[in-house]
Amino acid sequence: MFSLEPPKTVLINLQFTCELAIIGDMRDLRSTVFTVASKRFLNDSVVMMEIAAPHIAAKAKPGQFIIFRIDEDGERIPLTIAGTNKETGNVMIIAQIVGKSTRLLSEKNVGDTIADFVGPLGKASELDDYAGKKVAVIGGGLGAAIAWPQAKRLHEIGAKVDIIAGYRNKDLVILEDEMRECSDNLYVTTDDGSNGVKGFVSDILQQRIDEGIQYDLVIAVGPLIMMKVVSELTKKYDIPTIVSMNTIMIDGTGMCGGCRLSVDGETKFACVDGPDFDGHLVNFEEAMRRGKMYHRAERDQFEAICNLTGEKEHKKLPRPNMSLEKVPMPTQDPAERQTNFLEVEQGYTPPMAMEEASRCLNCKHRPCVKGCPVMVNIPDFINQVYLGDFEKAYELITDTNGLPAVCGRVCPQEVQCEELCVRGFKGQPVAIGRLERFVADWHMDHAEDQTFDIEKNGHKVAIIGSGPAGLTCAGDLAKMGYEVTVFEALHVTGGVLMYGIPEFRLPKKLVQKEISMLKRLGVDIRTNMVVGRVNSLDELLSEGYEAIFIGSGAGLPSFLHIPGENLNAVYSANEFLTRINLMKAYQFPHVDTPVFVGEHVAVIGGGNVAMDAARSAKRLGAKTVTVVYRRAKEDMPARIEEVAHAGEEGIEFKNLYNPVSIQGNDEGWVTGLIIQKMGQGEPDESGRRRPVPLEGTEEELPVDTVIIAIGQSPNPLLRDTTPDLETHFWGGIIVDEETMATSKPGVFAGGDAVTGAATVIQAMGAGKTAAASIDRYIKANEDASA
Repeated sequence: MFSLEPPKTVLINLQFTCELAIIGDMRDLRSTVFTVASKRFLNDSVVMMEIAAPHIAAKAKPGQFIIFRIDEDGERIPLTIAGTNKETGNVMIIAQIVGKSTRLLSEKNVGDTIADFVGPLGKASELDDYAGKKVAVIGGGLGAAIAWPQAKRLHEIGAKVDIIAGYRNKDLVILEDEMRECSDNLYVTTDDGSNGVKGFVSDILQQRIDEGIQYDLVIAVGPLIMMKVVSELTKKYDIPTIVSMNTIMIDGTGMCGGCRLSVDGETKFACVDGPDFDGHLVNFEEAMRRGKMYHRAERDQFEAICNLTGEKEHKKLPRPNMSLEKVPMPTQDPAERQTNFLEVEQGYTPPMAMEEASRCLNCKHRPCVKGCPVMVNIPDFINQVYLGDFEKAYELITDTNGLPAVCGRVCPQEVQCEELCVRGFKGQPVAIGRLERFVADWHMDHAEDQTFDIEKNGHKVAIIGSGPAGLTCAGDLAKMGYEVTVFEALHVTGGVLMYGIPEFRLPKKLVQKEISMLKRLGVDIRTNMVVGRVNSLDELLSEGYEAIFIGSGAGLPSFLHIPGENLNAVYSANEFLTRINLMKAYQFPHVDTPVFVGEHVAVIGGGNVAMDAARSAKRLGAKTVTVVYRRAKEDMPARIEEVAHAGEEGIEFKNLYNPVSIQGNDEGWVTGLIIQKMGQGEPDESGRRRPVPLEGTEEELPVDTVIIAIGQSPNPLLRDTTPDLETHFWGGIIVDEETMATSKPGVFAGGDAVTGAATVIQAMGAGKTAAASIDRYIKANEDASA
């Protein structure tokens, strides 16, 4: 470990954890307090701080990084760990003041707190093999702060270290004394010659090579152009070279794909596969283009105009036909909702709900229940709605479903419970989803928060991920008396419900309101815990957790692998929607995270995620948004309702077209999408007619933004760090479908981490199955021990 004692700093003793009761926002009730333990300015624009984070301090290694968020509206900013002190539990970071978030960080004083401090993330630098060897460590500008701990580690293990540090002028020089202490030779360069040697770091490196120095390794950290020049130089002499790509990172957990880069022709993610890469294999030109992607949005932030109305308008609709049709759902007018992120569907009033409930026949065989993955007692709760006892209806739903407000909004009832409704044989089925939503919303508006007095059974279970599967499993186990701890990688709970589904479909306050019930059940939710990096499955088992459920979802975006995919303004839907939903970029510049949306947008895909991305782009000011999908419109996997809403909002559809390449200009920005007409072949395993390309039918769709929404797969972090966890070739965790047990004893999994991207209610069903299996597993072990 590379502990260090920062010079001329003031340290204070801190109590690192406490209980926080935060009313009205999305933070968890149990949280870690990240307190500024020391602070000093290295120059006018660079600040060195120690943050109290004992868990990170105990585990961090050279080359790893953290992500901080200054407050609830702050951007997620990655910073390399400059050093740690195990004894004090402090982590050192060095930040350059270049924007709002880093400025606010620099204004924090000793004893102040910041919202989030996540880590250690990324792969540690592999340095131990270079003991006794000759290494050049090169830092450019603030990159010197990243190179410093690597040089220090090399010096500690006995490597011969030359440090070459480059700056624009003497006023920007940092860490000169510290770097001198951990190097055999220190060379400082400045562009203007005001300190050290006039010139560039590559000049000194060339000079040393010309002098006959044979380096076994070169490490380069700093601006992309500097790392590019150094890598080109060392490649001529066949010197192994490591570069740090932390400058292009966005999220740090691998779930958005925004930090992708090409390494030896393959797409890698800087935050998960790096941040260190072979400099001879990195496509720096592409990385530099991507690094400029948000400059335009940040430049124009003071000219931005918020397009939110801030007001809801409930549109009155005529009374429905009670014999064959559902009671219509009040919605915002399409012309209005294109300009705001308020919820599109406004919900039933009590008279509407009671009228719709009267359509239910209360069938003896209850086919609708069989179509529900969590087996909600549908006829009985609908009967209570008909009688006007909405609270009783809520109790019946939550016997098996802990997220009714969510499920009522996003579940595909038309292919589940409503598909089997008898009323659907002649006319429309009962609006089960709308009634579930109504009941949940009524409860939130009128009922007091329920309290629980559950006797604990003395057993501990860990849940990885706070999406629908993890939350359901946690809730069921908590009701059984287990001490349940949920580990969430992001800074808020909810998983895909928070980062994937837009506010106009699923208000985030409702998600957090439903999650609050789990906390009242006694569930301990810990955010910013990236299991697989911050801790491992084996470490959790060694800490007394008798079973683990993995519900980490499918957060790894898929790409097309076509030319032009890494141009600026090409997004994965994950990145685009995460910026908007989780980081609230639709409120930029009132919040810190920007999102670029051009005038003409193409969304590739035909599922609900594609509809969410297209409708979000429209709300963010795009003049035209076109959904490009290779199958016919009737074969789109998105909910019929979502496709209809998109059409009402002016979204255009290019069905039976497939993208073949993305065009760009000399500056690396998207200018067009080449698409090819598709014919319809024989039905495939899904029952839909297989799309067949038609030769000679290519055409260009003029666009300046492309959003790829063709699916997600499970994040590789857990499988890569757990050798005895068996997975499919495509990344899904292999489980026993009856019990959700994995190949690793005591570890269960369910939801998208097992199946790939699926529905919320299917993930919840898997969580329920796993909870029952975990209960049996722990009881069996207890009986065996007795």
